[in-house]
Amino acid sequence: MNNNSKVLALKYRPQSFDDLIGQEVVVETITNSIKANKVPNAYLFTGIRGIGKTTTARIVAKALNCSNGIENLCKENLCENCEAITNSSHIDVLEMDAASKTGVDDVRDLIEFSRYGPTSAKYKIFIIDEVHMLSKQAFNALLKTLEEPPEYLKFIFATTEIKKIPITVVSRCQRFDLSRIKSSELFEFIKKIKDKENGKVSDDALKLIIKISEGSVRDALSLLDRALLSLDDNTELDLHAAQKIFGYFDKSQLIDLFQLILNGEENKVINIYRKIYDQGVEPKVFINDFLELLYYFKNINSLTLESANFSLNDEEFTRIKDISNQVDTEVLILFWQFAISSLEELDIVSNQHLSIEMFLIRLMHLSSIKSKKTPDFDMDESSESTVAPKNTDIENVTQTIDQIKNIAQEKKNKPEIETEIKAIDKSLINSFNDLLDACLEKKEIKLKYELEKNVNLVKFERNRIEISFNDNLDKDFVKDLSAKLFEWTSERWIITFSKSKGEMSVKEKQKNKREELINEVKNSEIYKALIEKFPDAELTDVKLNKKEN
Repeated sequence: MNNNSKVLALKYRPQSFDDLIGQEVVVETITNSIKANKVPNAYLFTGIRGIGKTTTARIVAKALNCSNGIENLCKENLCENCEAITNSSHIDVLEMDAASKTGVDDVRDLIEFSRYGPTSAKYKIFIIDEVHMLSKQAFNALLKTLEEPPEYLKFIFATTEIKKIPITVVSRCQRFDLSRIKSSELFEFIKKIKDKENGKVSDDALKLIIKISEGSVRDALSLLDRALLSLDDNTELDLHAAQKIFGYFDKSQLIDLFQLILNGEENKVINIYRKIYDQGVEPKVFINDFLELLYYFKNINSLTLESANFSLNDEEFTRIKDISNQVDTEVLILFWQFAISSLEELDIVSNQHLSIEMFLIRLMHLSSIKSKKTPDFDMDESSESTVAPKNTDIENVTQTIDQIKNIAQEKKNKPEIETEIKAIDKSLINSFNDLLDACLEKKEIKLKYELEKNVNLVKFERNRIEISFNDNLDKDFVKDLSAKLFEWTSERWIITFSKSKGEMSVKEKQKNKREELINEVKNSEIYKALIEKFPDAELTDVKLNKKEN
């Protein structure tokens, strides 16, 4: 293949230790071990995608088999072994993708092949990429050979999921954790490549590429390739164009939105979000970027522009610093908790776009909390540091606070605060069905789903619920249900797990009822008459009314 026709990730793939960036410690350790002739039976490279695990494995294979030795490792004029390894054609260096060859038979073929010594090189080397994809049986078949291989045989493993590899395999390898590439280092790297390709890309656009790639060299090169292909010869790719190409929105829009949230300007907030959404930004991406912005607002005074890893430009950094001095830390923490909750909510709603809008509207309720510098407090001159906030500011946010904190603790610490939450009459939750109705009334859809789908009722008493459950029950179910019951009834409820199976779940009851009704209809004279006239017809379902439901 013509080198110019290759994608950048292949064209500029490192071919020697000197070409690797950001992995100096790994390179030095491996080089020293080869020089000292203390080569391990197996190497294990782990790290995120695109940071050079497989590339490093190939370079190690070259270092072990180079005709000129490690001291004079080939860089330009390649020896026969190095050239063959570069072209993936060396008979003694076998690469296997464990994602496609996962079975024990594949490993047994590998072991059988290992019985024969190298043909032209010093070592026979097996490079297994995505090694975590091997089956348990395949790992077991590999263990003995891995522990006591022939002197001429070396294994090199690469994986992104180190936790999925059995500890018995990991313990038999020399493990190297390849680190994310620093933003500044990656920026200089792709800038050089951009210059070599005569590409016209602004530094701000390159910084956006670095941010999106998250320390992955391959991702950065792929994005740069995409950016260069989108240009004509006379056009420079600026930040705005890059944001449009990669589906990222201008961070200044998010800062504007945050400022408007603090000001309580609901219509403007929604309009800005809709503009961001129209740019093709996914709701989850929006929430994650919002969380990132909250982090900067909270910690901006302890950060530098460089430590922001190109996420912010000079103007955005200054704006955040100015606004952060006007925002209470408590507000930022509450915003963060809301955002995390909304991120989880996106997995259970059908319209994520509307969910984000409601998330932003809910944040409006916190806008009544005054900033640090706003003198909206009644001060008692005799008190040392006691601040009595006007109850109008707190009442507007009490409901929000209670949703994301333990309401019991809130009431214990702040008994003087009047909540705006309209509690359900205590006498109304006297049965499991009452509880389901309460969830529906309070729009706790996720909680209602867990109760109906994954919970088997054993016993229901006042302030005490005994249940069993299936494996799909959410790990936070008990905590969430306890908090809501306290919030609704102002009473503590005890929720216990029982060894008894209990009743069928609500969904199971509905399913059985539906099947009974189907059978009942099929045995009816009306159905039999219909079938006679329409023999191809089939009864597939019946609708349950609310009473039957």
